[in-house]
Amino acid sequence: MKRLYFTGAILFFLSCSNDVKENRIEGKIEREQITVVTKVPGKVVKFLVQEGDLVNEGDTLLVLDIPEVEAKAEQARGALQSADAQYTMAVKGATGGQLIQLQAKVDGLKEQYDFARKSIDRLQNLLLDSLISQQKYDETYAKYQGAKSQYLAAQAEMAEAKRGARYEQQIMALGQKERALGAVEEVNVAAKEKYILAPQDMSIETINLKIGELAMAGYPIVNGFLNNSTYFRFTLPEDRIGAWSKGEDVVVQVPYLNNKEIKAKVTAIKTLSAYANIATAYPDYDIQQALFEIKVVPQDREHSNDLLTKSLVVLQLP
Repeated sequence: MKRLYFTGAILFFLSCSNDVKENRIEGKIEREQITVVTKVPGKVVKFLVQEGDLVNEGDTLLVLDIPEVEAKAEQARGALQSADAQYTMAVKGATGGQLIQLQAKVDGLKEQYDFARKSIDRLQNLLLDSLISQQKYDETYAKYQGAKSQYLAAQAEMAEAKRGARYEQQIMALGQKERALGAVEEVNVAAKEKYILAPQDMSIETINLKIGELAMAGYPIVNGFLNNSTYFRFTLPEDRIGAWSKGEDVVVQVPYLNNKEIKAKVTAIKTLSAYANIATAYPDYDIQQALFEIKVVPQDREHSNDLLTKSLVVLQLP
């Protein structure tokens, strides 16, 4: 008789316990996560934060040693100086000394051209009076044409020297200069990457490297949570999801804070496709039913930053 009474008590307790589980909608406290990675390889030389610290956007988290950047900076600056000189020479053209020499050449050829022109004018009159032969006149005229061509060529050479290199050469030199400027800017950007900054206001969760270790490009150095990003997630089967709707005001209880009540709002309801995403502690659902996740956001997120992530919360029934 006593055994039957004891067995009945156990069955009653288990039945009540299952009823409690079915009537409670349990979920978890979550936060939006963020990962800080490196853009260039470097060795960690100093940490300015610790796990658990709250940081603001732009705060320096750690410092890397990147010795290759300084070497590349010297190369880029040298290439820029060379390209700048090439472009200046292409635009400016000849030097002062070269211009003086060319001007003297032009002046000398002009004297020869003027003398040849005067000579041909005098011989032309003599030829009309038959005082000289046609051969003599033709020889002098050929010299005149030669002096004229040399003078015109010297003038063109002088003009080109003053104007600089041809337009295509100037464009090519300008392109080389702009390419060198880009290389210098690239090195300057890489130099700034030695300081790893917080991309947003966040709390530091984990630091994955120690001082002296090498961080490769793209390595997740720091993981954290975004400030004011707390939310609650609950898992419900399809036969219970109809009691909730997006935009509905709800109340969430936090058991570890003596069932503190937090006013919140349903912001999203979505289908779960993986069992691992279930947030409830009692996933005893009919396998034929689809599962849904309810995302609930506190109305006052700022005062919810201190809630412990992954802690249990209970969604009050409507």
